[in-house]
Amino acid sequence: MRARILVVDDDQDILLGLENRLTWMGHEPLTADNGDEGLRVIQRDEPDLVLLDIQLPGLSGFDILQHLRDKTDKERAGSDPGTVGLGPTDPPIIMLTAFGTIERAVQAMQLGAVDFVTKPFTGEHLTVVINKALSAISLRRQLHQLKQEVEDKHGSLVGDNAKLQAQLKVAKQAAPSNVTVLILGETGTGKEVVARALHAWSPRRDKPFVPVNCAAIPKDLLENELFGHEKGAFTGAVKREAGKIEIAEGGTLFLDEIGDMSLSMQSHLLRVLQDQTFYRVGGTQSVKTDVRFLAATNKDLKQAIQQGMFREDLYYRLEVISVTMPPLRERMDDLPALAQYFLARASGRLGIQKRASLSDSALRLLSEYRWPGNIRELENVLTRAYILSPGERIEPEHLHLSVSAPSTSPDGAPIPPSRHYHDMTEAYSRWVIEEALKRNDWNQTRASAELGLQRTYFTKLLRQKHICGRPPKPDAN
Repeated sequence: MRARILVVDDDQDILLGLENRLTWMGHEPLTADNGDEGLRVIQRDEPDLVLLDIQLPGLSGFDILQHLRDKTDKERAGSDPGTVGLGPTDPPIIMLTAFGTIERAVQAMQLGAVDFVTKPFTGEHLTVVINKALSAISLRRQLHQLKQEVEDKHGSLVGDNAKLQAQLKVAKQAAPSNVTVLILGETGTGKEVVARALHAWSPRRDKPFVPVNCAAIPKDLLENELFGHEKGAFTGAVKREAGKIEIAEGGTLFLDEIGDMSLSMQSHLLRVLQDQTFYRVGGTQSVKTDVRFLAATNKDLKQAIQQGMFREDLYYRLEVISVTMPPLRERMDDLPALAQYFLARASGRLGIQKRASLSDSALRLLSEYRWPGNIRELENVLTRAYILSPGERIEPEHLHLSVSAPSTSPDGAPIPPSRHYHDMTEAYSRWVIEEALKRNDWNQTRASAELGLQRTYFTKLLRQKHICGRPPKPDAN
């Protein structure tokens, strides 16, 4: 990278030599021959890197370094109090001195200098030091850009709805602690967005946020995914591999769709939550970890406990604090703001140069729709409309939504508010199974035979569709 580099030194020969060296390296040199002028240039020109002598007329190099340290800490304190006094100053400083001692080097590093060079030095040595510092700067900028891209990809918390804000208040209160938070809500309500916000609000914000989708990974592989394995643990394990828990060390592990985790894995996870220790697959040595756990599910875990599909002790370990995301149909007052946000986001992500907006009739149609897929469905609908609308005005026909639908089919089967194929087939299949159970007095063997299904597959369907295989309890009244 071509950088703007400031040299602050009262020796004119060194000043000129470094200026020529930096120009030869392809950088833009700036110079100052005293501490006061050096600080003014830093504040005025904002160089990418500073080569700073310690002994200077006026302010010393340590005085300037202390000033920059205080400024950097003040800027970080508002948004990131956990990093105050840590890391390099801004801009990064390489200290130069003819009186190099270990004590001075340590003092410079404690104040945030990135390196310490003693005089006399060769041009080759200084080139290596400068390139090392610039590489670190480049990596830091790339990391910032990647974090920004991740935040843009997963969205932001948009809306002033009272139900939403009440839940976010709980999340913010829980964020500074290490307690486990269970995030509940229907599919598409933004549970991962809240999990990422919890991490960003916590002191662990500079450490990794590692999501694991428990439903997307086969149960036989989930243990290896979380805990990693030792060399030789199974065929193909040619070396030790860290699992997601180790990768998240010091940060946050987000267990999405935890309601789909197998009972055997639930017992392994319970041990980690209790002791903060685990064993890699094939390992005999326990591994100590420091990870904050967040979990989310769209399932009714209390019902899953009654059905023997979820451990009660794990549930109470997870639900130290719970946050329930309201479905979109219960926060329709946020719809205009969400629509505006997703249209602007589509413009930035798709690179299509138009500023689309909704017509009044299109917004009214969005308000009348029930949104079974919640915010995720809203984003998909608006992204599609943004692409397919010929102009900057999105009309109802660009949304491809239908809000007029009967509540039941001619044979009595319920029809969901969504007319999407998958929503309708899911509702109908649940109705078919429940009706078969009713006709057979809740005898699962006879019901499965009537439907032409194997008994084991029928049981699996009951679990997947959250259908209680027992008759409802009679009303106490």
